[in-house]
Amino acid sequence: MNEKKIFTCIGQIIREKKWLDRVDDISFLAAGEYNENYLVTAHGQKYVFRINRGTQLNRSDQIRYEYDVLRAVQASFVTPTPRYVASHSALGGVLLMDFIPGRSFLFDKDLNKVPPVFAAIHQLPISDKMVCQKDPMGDIARESYQLLHRFSDHPLVKEKNMLLAYHEKILKLRQDHRSLFAREPLCIVNTEVNSGNFIIQDNKGFLVDWEKAVVSCRYQDLAHFIIPTTTLWKSDFKFTSQGRIEFLQQYHRLIAPEFSFDELAFKTAILEKTILLRALSWCFMAYAEYTGEERVLKDKTTFNKINTYLGNMECFLK
Repeated sequence: MNEKKIFTCIGQIIREKKWLDRVDDISFLAAGEYNENYLVTAHGQKYVFRINRGTQLNRSDQIRYEYDVLRAVQASFVTPTPRYVASHSALGGVLLMDFIPGRSFLFDKDLNKVPPVFAAIHQLPISDKMVCQKDPMGDIARESYQLLHRFSDHPLVKEKNMLLAYHEKILKLRQDHRSLFAREPLCIVNTEVNSGNFIIQDNKGFLVDWEKAVVSCRYQDLAHFIIPTTTLWKSDFKFTSQGRIEFLQQYHRLIAPEFSFDELAFKTAILEKTILLRALSWCFMAYAEYTGEERVLKDKTTFNKINTYLGNMECFLK
């Protein structure tokens, strides 16, 4: 479907479902790996119309899951406000939410705006409508293993063997630290805290894209944000040892926990190793999707980064 037809279809869906009484303008906003986003203007107000094209959580109703998550994190005041959702439409699953104006996140200017976002979200009540990962190391290792075996005829045999060997190391690490997260308080975590999912408005940060959020431990978000596969995705930034400590210290001060900073830093480090497995396993899986017919949404920049990561795995896994 070409862009003009999509615009027409979006307007028809909004009017037929009576989400808005009029639509003044529609334009393309952005597309991720599994969703397309369009900017809708009505009565001077701006909204995001989101079209779902796939699921990472194997949900039969992915768009409603994201809507429920957005409702759960709404009280943080650092996420988009959801308005309406439809599991079925002429465009598939669709969601209408408020548009958050602002600029793109910059590592050299905005690092101090991320811990307040995490703290606001992690202190919210958990939702029973969300996927729960009480065993983050085991759950992430299991998901990574599934990603590595999704395509039996995957051409990158050497890379697969390297990742399977690293998977075994993570399982050993989990065994060595089996009780580490057993009594950890659960919270809502986004799990995809890439820099591109942050919007900066004045001196405040906002976090968008909640399709893969789960209930788990806070270290998933902290670790995901810190690892180099995240920071290098759309920048050339890498945390120094001191920079990592300062980032975690700021978060630790904001949540006023009963546990020590050393505990937080150690648990984050364990999850960094684990989430690195998931990040590279996803790249491995996505390579097959991009080179085959499995993927609806394809982005050349993303595919180039996937190739870069897979071609330099030794640097990440050392």
